[in-house]
Amino acid sequence: MATAKKTKSKPKASSKKVSAKTKSSTKAAKAVKKSVNKTTARKAPAKRAAARKAPAKRAAAKKSTTKKAAKKTAPKKSNIDISDFSNFSSTFQPYKSKKNEKYMNANQKKHFENILQAWKDALHEEQEKTENLIQTDQGNFPDSVDRASKEEEFMLELRKRDRERKLISKIEQSMKDLSDNFYGFCETCGIEIGIKRLEARPTATQCIDCKTIEEIKEKQQYG
Repeated sequence: MATAKKTKSKPKASSKKVSAKTKSSTKAAKAVKKSVNKTTARKAPAKRAAARKAPAKRAAAKKSTTKKAAKKTAPKKSNIDISDFSNFSSTFQPYKSKKNEKYMNANQKKHFENILQAWKDALHEEQEKTENLIQTDQGNFPDSVDRASKEEEFMLELRKRDRERKLISKIEQSMKDLSDNFYGFCETCGIEIGIKRLEARPTATQCIDCKTIEEIKEKQQYG
């Protein structure tokens, strides 16, 4: 009978050990949960702060992109020689010819009249600028080197003005030819000069073939 009692008391001890182990494991799990909650609680403000900083970063990025775009779109100042029509032709739209359209009709004449008038006005404006520049810059230069460099600049400006003056007279002659119905026809052979050639050089008086022959003769004559 005594042995039977002892055998019955052994399972109770093992159950106590199991319950002690489960209690310790639950305590450890609770401790882990508490530490996890603390770390998440600490991380939460950091996440909120990062979320707050994100719109500021986006706004800064937008500002930088707008500044870059403004720098790209900002026009660059450059000295353009208006006497060369290729620098001035970009301000005009090329003429769109229609099928079976008569050469040098009213629309084409109006197109080239606008081009010639605008080019003439731009050259006059440029001449006035150079005159004002020469008048304002005329002063006493004590240094001979400065005076010599300034005189050279004035000589270049005067040559430019002389070239522009000759070009204005050519434009006026072309406008007279427009009114007399001679504009757009070669003065040597009488054929059409062509819309594209006139848009490239509105003061042209010869077709491309006659102009090429003339240039070859000049080279042979003068070398």
